[in-house]
Amino acid sequence: MASARAALLRRHCLAAAGGANPVLFSGHGLRYRKLEVILTTTIDKLGKAGEVVKVAPGHFRNHLMPKMLAVPNIDKFALLIHEQRKLYQRQEEEVVKEVRQEDDDAKQQEDKLKEYQTAAKRLDNALLVLRRFISVGNELRSPVTKDEIVSEVARQLNINIHPDNLHLPSPLASLGEFELPLRLPRDIPRPEGKLQWTLTVKIRRK
Repeated sequence: MASARAALLRRHCLAAAGGANPVLFSGHGLRYRKLEVILTTTIDKLGKAGEVVKVAPGHFRNHLMPKMLAVPNIDKFALLIHEQRKLYQRQEEEVVKEVRQEDDDAKQQEDKLKEYQTAAKRLDNALLVLRRFISVGNELRSPVTKDEIVSEVARQLNINIHPDNLHLPSPLASLGEFELPLRLPRDIPRPEGKLQWTLTVKIRRK
């Protein structure tokens, strides 16, 4: 579609540039007479696409017109360039929207990752204390399960985690201090030298 429109524009331009066109060559007798042309693309030190500028006739005939960088400033070309610019502007706006959306998504992902990292550091530095009744020796009357630890994390630390985030093959069944590995997303940056996030749980006698 774009190539066909460009070819049509080229034919019109060549026709308009024929020896009898008064707009292009009305200044044959005036050596320094400049032509008004519409730029089809932005040209450094000359103007932006769609702007009307004045150029030397020879520069237009030998450089700008053959490369379709400009067309004569007459109504039919002005209308065509205007319609093309509207189309390109819509396309540019859509690209800008897509880029902005991608930037917003990346920013949200970055913010979420920072939030996860902050929560992971709090869990790693915390000491979760639970009090339980004992039966014989240091054995607990009722072992501490994953679900109980998750509830205590929410209550004591105000952080919501899922039972799957804890590596606890079996409930804690005695008094003491336990370091539980945390299963968190791998893309959460860990402090240098730290291989795994952990949660320290201390069970005391009630």
